[in-house]
Amino acid sequence: MKVKKAVIPAAGYGTRMLPITKAQPKEMVPVVHKPVIQYVVEEAYYSGIRDILIITGKGKRAIEDHFDRSDLPKKDKYVDELDRILEEVDIFFVRQKEQKGLGDAVRYAESFVDDEPFALLLGDTITFPPCTKELIHAYNRYKTSIIAVEEVPTERVSLYGIVACKEIENNVYLIEDLVEKPSVDEAPSNLAILGRYILTPEIFDCIHETKPGKSNEIQLTDALRILNTREKMYAYLFKGKRYDIGNKLDWLKANIEMALEDEEVGKEIREFIKSMGV
Repeated sequence: MKVKKAVIPAAGYGTRMLPITKAQPKEMVPVVHKPVIQYVVEEAYYSGIRDILIITGKGKRAIEDHFDRSDLPKKDKYVDELDRILEEVDIFFVRQKEQKGLGDAVRYAESFVDDEPFALLLGDTITFPPCTKELIHAYNRYKTSIIAVEEVPTERVSLYGIVACKEIENNVYLIEDLVEKPSVDEAPSNLAILGRYILTPEIFDCIHETKPGKSNEIQLTDALRILNTREKMYAYLFKGKRYDIGNKLDWLKANIEMALEDEEVGKEIREFIKSMGV
């Protein structure tokens, strides 16, 4: 079956971004011209997906408002692009009733997904080129769950979910196990899960069977470990750019790097940085 639906969890508190996120969702913080969540929706759209479910929670109403059609008297090209996309996609919203982890949030997509494979895109991560598009191409070949990974420095493996795997062809690995935030000594590799997945609907049975883990939350990684015992799972090594907007430092880095590459403001930003003598 083709991948026609996308699920975007966006219910987290964003505590690493406080106080910026005290009164606004972390997914709505700006990166150059757009809020983070708009980049994620655009990634799904440019990957060929037209049905999108965004999982929100308390204090996230601004996300729903952002994806209403604009009635501004004056628009710009970024608003026009979003309005054009909104003409072609159907965006649905559901609220996670309480904070019980990423696995629990994904569970709310079960009726939306029905019996189809789906793309899962974390709402605080930006990728260029669209990682989901590359994952869909890989899924069309292997017809089973596939997770995007990236190489990270060994000293940072404890910040991510890490896969134990063996390479079967260029950039594609058969997953043997998944470990959530291992220590440097315990990490089976330096391949980190980056927040983009294509999953089969069997993941929902696995989520229902997953016991609460750290912080009494249902961890998606634990559900994926169960899924890995029932079907082959693959990891796809993404070679593009990935921006994690989940903490202040990476958010600032993303704004700087993306602004430097932007055709509208890049030249002035480069000149400004040079003028600082940096």
